[in-house]
This record gives sequence, C-alpha cells and structure tokens, in this order.
Amino acid sequence: MSNFPSYETLEPQPHGAHIVQITLNRPAALNALNTQMARDLLDVVTRITVDPGAVRCVVLTGAGGKAFCSGGDLKERDGMTRAQWEAQHELFERTFIAMMECPTPIIAAVNGHAYGGGLEMALCCDFIYAARGARFALSEVRLGIMPGGCGTQNLARAVGERRAKELILSAKAFSADEGLLWGAFNEACEAGTTLAAAVATAQTIAGNAPLSVRQAKKSIHYGLQADLLTGYRFEIEAYNRLVDTEDRREGVRAFNEKRAPVFQGR
Repeated sequence: MSNFPSYETLEPQPHGAHIVQITLNRPAALNALNTQMARDLLDVVTRITVDPGAVRCVVLTGAGGKAFCSGGDLKERDGMTRAQWEAQHELFERTFIAMMECPTPIIAAVNGHAYGGGLEMALCCDFIYAARGARFALSEVRLGIMPGGCGTQNLARAVGERRAKELILSAKAFSADEGLLWGAFNEACEAGTTLAAAVATAQTIAGNAPLSVRQAKKSIHYGLQADLLTGYRFEIEAYNRLVDTEDRREGVRAFNEKRAPVFQGR
C-alpha cells in the first residue's frame, strides 16, 4: 500500500492490501470543495497514478454521513476577484482531469447529498453507488454560473443529452433511485450501506489482474471518445500489451491448475 502524507482535508485509509478509501474530511462544511481540498485531491490522485504500488482500487466517500460533498465552498469564494476565481478553478479543473485520467479505478460511495461540484466530482469517478435518502443536483445555474467540473460532459454521457439538459437547465434535485433509473448511478443503496457496497465491489476488482483492469479501463475511457473502429484499434493495442506479462501467464496457469490466481501486477 502506498504511503500517503497527512492531508488537511482528506483521510486516506487502507482496506486490506489493495484498496484505499479516501474520505473527504470537512464535515462541518458538508465536505465542500475548497482550494485546499482540490490541492489534496490532486496530490493523492497523482500519487496513485504515478506509483500505485499495491493499490488496485480506490473508494471515494465523504465524512459525517450527511453530505458526500455539497459543492464548491461559496464562503471561500465570496468576494473573490475574477483572477482569484479563475486561478482556483484552474486547480479544480486539473483535479477533475486527474481523477478521470487515473488508470486505477475509482468508485464513488456517495453516502450523502452531492450538489454542484460535489456531484461533478462523483461523476469523474468510474462509477457511483449512491445512498437512498440523499439528494443530487447540478445546481450551478441558480448561482449565475454553470457546471465547470466536466458536469455537462459526464452527466450527458451517463444519462443522455435530453435528460442532462433537463437536469442542468432546471437545476432540480433528483434521488438515488432516479439516478439509478437514468444511468447516472450503478446502485442505489440503503442508508448506511453505501460505503460497504462500494468496498465489496472494490475487493472484487482488486482480486482481478491489476494490469488487465487498468488497460480495460483505459480502453473504455478513450474508446468512447472515438469512432467504433478507432476505439477497437485502441482496444487491441491495450490487449496486446498484456500478452507478455507474468499475470497473463499466471492467469492461464491457474485456470488449468484449477486454483485461484495470484496476480503480482507485472
């Protein structure tokens, strides 16, 4: 497991040898995204990207149970000049991009309300388990701005153009079950079970060959940005990089020996 520094706004903690839980840790502010949290998230995701070590899956959740993340910290933003706002948002942009580009899977365990940038943060993860009883919205147009954390892109790709337009332009909140029905969420969980459900899936992912998981994630992520045949060519390039790996040989050997494989990530 990678060694992480002490963060002001995050709490990384291991679940076994291959899973790290990252908790947004500003419960008094409903885990609102401020400048320091963006710095901390960018740092931890960059560390996992550059040198994942034993980490094979990440679970992102929020402290306190009431909110996963209530969005951008408007108290911090109050009175900002245009230059200050744009400088902060540049940091937010880099953080969201780092999350989407991270080769290691990130599961959002959205255990409470997620509004604005908080929902956008969840949508930057690979998939989302959401708590029943929580509410979700991209509510930026009520503040004179618009989604700027890839929300117009990720939500539309998840739920389709027309539903995304309805939700973003109206700024109306929706439930976990609605998000599940529309394709924004993978699972709607009973209160108090969201994190456990996400960790259970993370454990399943972590039990698979880590190089295979990363290559498959990249193939899906980048292939969807291309036409079908170009995406398929990317898939084959990703596939071919796995053929001459110890994990591929171990997987085939374990299958023939009728035992569980022991993957080393090489």
